[in-house]
Amino acid sequence: MKTMIKKAILPAAGLGTRFLPATKASPKEMLPIVDKPLIQYAVEEAMSCGINDFIIITGKHKRAIEDHFDTAYRLEEKLRMSGKDMVLQELDKLNRINIAYIRQRTPLGLGHAILCAGPFVKDEPFVVILSDDVIEPECTLLKEMIDVYNEKGCPVIALEEVLQTEVHRYGIIDGVEEKGIFRINNLVEKPVSENAPSNLAIIGRYILTPDIFEILQSQKPGAGNEIQLTDALKELLKEKPIYGIIVKGKRYDAGDKLGYLKATVDFALKNKELSDGFKQYLVEKLQALDTQIQL
Repeated sequence: MKTMIKKAILPAAGLGTRFLPATKASPKEMLPIVDKPLIQYAVEEAMSCGINDFIIITGKHKRAIEDHFDTAYRLEEKLRMSGKDMVLQELDKLNRINIAYIRQRTPLGLGHAILCAGPFVKDEPFVVILSDDVIEPECTLLKEMIDVYNEKGCPVIALEEVLQTEVHRYGIIDGVEEKGIFRINNLVEKPVSENAPSNLAIIGRYILTPDIFEILQSQKPGAGNEIQLTDALKELLKEKPIYGIIVKGKRYDAGDKLGYLKATVDFALKNKELSDGFKQYLVEKLQALDTQIQL
C-alpha cells in the first residue's frame, strides 16, 4: 500500500557563489522574482499539490528564510488597519503550513542535505524541490509526478531536454519512454558531452522513497567531492525502478544570473499590476537600442 506524499524537503544551505556579492550575507533563496523570493515559489508549488509539511535545510547566514515564513504580527496588523486585504491574504496563506528547519553544518552536497532530513521524514515518501529551478506557476509538473508515483509506487524525477553542449552541467539519464513516462536505465552525474547517454537532464524536482536514506548514509563523495544524489539514485536503481517526466512548461535556472533575469522579465510580464507598464518600458528600451545600432 502506497503512502500519500505529505512532506517536502527544500535544500537551502548552498553558498550562492554565482550571485556574490549579493549573497554574501543574504540567502540566494531569498532573491526576489518580482515580489516573491525564490523559495516561496517552491513552497507554493508544493502547496498547490496538497503538501503542507516542509523541511528546509539551512546553513549559516540563512536566518532571513526563517523570518520570512514566520508570523509578522505588527506588519499584519498594520495591513489590516490599512484595509490592504489582498496583501494580508498573501501573507496569511504562509501561516497555514508547518516548517521545520535543519542546519546542514558542512556543505557536502545535495545528497547530504537530503540525508540531514532523514530523522524527520522517517518512513514516508517525500518531494524534493530545488528553489533555484523555477517552474512557471501554471505548470503542473509536480502534480504529474505525484500521479506517476501514485501509479507506480517508485521514485520519480523531473527531466528537461538540454543542449548537448550543456550536459556537463547536469545529471543525465538513459531511459526508455512509454506513453510520456521514462523508465530510467542509468544516471550519470555531469558527464562530458561525448560520453553523455542522452541530453535528458535531471532538474530540481524529485519524488523519493525513504530507502534513499540508507544509500546516502554510506555514499562516498562523487563529483566536486560532494555526496551526489544522482550517484545514490544510481544505487537505488539496482533495487527498484525509477521513472522520469519531461517538464512541459517553462523552467528557469534562477541559480544562474541570466536565467534569473529571464525569469524576472517573464514573471513581470505576467503580473497584472506591472505587465502594461513594464511591456511599454521594454518596447521603448528596444527602440532606443535599435536607434543606437543604426547610428
